[in-house]
Amino acid sequence: MTSRGDGPQRTDARGARRSASASAVLRAVLDDGPIARSTIARRTGLSAAAVTGHTADLMQRGLLRELPEAGSRRSVGRPHVPVDLDTGRHVAGSLHLAVHHATVALLDVRGNVLVQHEEPHDGLAAEDLLARAAEILDDLLLGHAPDREPLGLGVATGGWVDRASGTVVEHPLLGWKNVPVRDLLAASTGLTVAVDGHARSLVHAERLFGHPRARDSVVQLFTGNVVDAAFATGGTVHHGPRSAAGAVAHLPVDDSTEACRCGRTGCLEATVSEATLARRAAECGMIARPDFPELLALATRGDSAAVGLFHGRARFIGQAAALLLDVLNPAVLVVVDRSIAGVPGCLPAIRDEVRARSRGLDTAETVVGTSFPGTELATAGGAVLLDLLYGDPLGPLLTGLSHAS
Repeated sequence: MTSRGDGPQRTDARGARRSASASAVLRAVLDDGPIARSTIARRTGLSAAAVTGHTADLMQRGLLRELPEAGSRRSVGRPHVPVDLDTGRHVAGSLHLAVHHATVALLDVRGNVLVQHEEPHDGLAAEDLLARAAEILDDLLLGHAPDREPLGLGVATGGWVDRASGTVVEHPLLGWKNVPVRDLLAASTGLTVAVDGHARSLVHAERLFGHPRARDSVVQLFTGNVVDAAFATGGTVHHGPRSAAGAVAHLPVDDSTEACRCGRTGCLEATVSEATLARRAAECGMIARPDFPELLALATRGDSAAVGLFHGRARFIGQAAALLLDVLNPAVLVVVDRSIAGVPGCLPAIRDEVRARSRGLDTAETVVGTSFPGTELATAGGAVLLDLLYGDPLGPLLTGLSHAS
């Protein structure tokens, strides 16, 4: 397959309108499929003829399929044959680059993770890590999706990621500067490659496959070893110049004396990062060495000291969440953190801090955990690519693929 690193672009108004209409049809099927064409027309405001034409195009591209009409038909007239996503035709490759490991995965067009593989990479240079990821992706495609067409590869990571060029401009914890991730992976895989920051990627995932209120407006707060954020409203994810929006690592938090690499104390990332919490647990003898998964497992089992550490950290996260809510006022704020699913009381502690600092909010409705617990890293990479697909299903992403008949 020819490498096509740049995202879909339309240069004429007619093509843009056609693409937008096809996108509306595909999203209607994503939301409500199986669904009749007449229902798609009502929900999108498109004419019946337009819906028929777009569904035909999307079926030709292997994105939709017709289903048998339910039950026996006794009425006269044209049958209402429902259509649904064809989840067996294509597969989206996914790569998430975390500080200590890479997650390589395959997703179907509904955003379901079909398989994921976690690969430790401490000490590997950027080029070697990306080459290894390409090998793992090839193994997953051969072993788990030999009969599917790969749409391409979506890549997500923390730090400063320039989406337009597919470059990791700066990732201090990985030690990366100006790494041309898109070009390196496109050359080694032969696939279309799209790259974005993981908080923005998970915004795309929530809006496509996750929380229903995220389509109105959403803030995503990602807290791992890297801490960053993303915001979307009106159907648009905010990137800023060179995609530098969402840098919240150095927000000051109250009552923290944790030293930061920037030379100050009390920065958000330095205070709540997984590495910081694991180090503190080791210093007080709770665990033998700074190992966050071990600490998380201890807290999940109900160890009171470990749970207390996580609750204290949750209150710091709540400070940042309250600030983002006050400034941006989204319909929903999604916290992506590994403790929420496993450690009792972490999400309530975040909500309590938000409630104390940001008045008038129904925090139970507004502050939520990710829709993808356990697969959030795999989902992040895939969502980079699937967002392009749903935004322009007739565009360049599928050019060159053999179409289903």
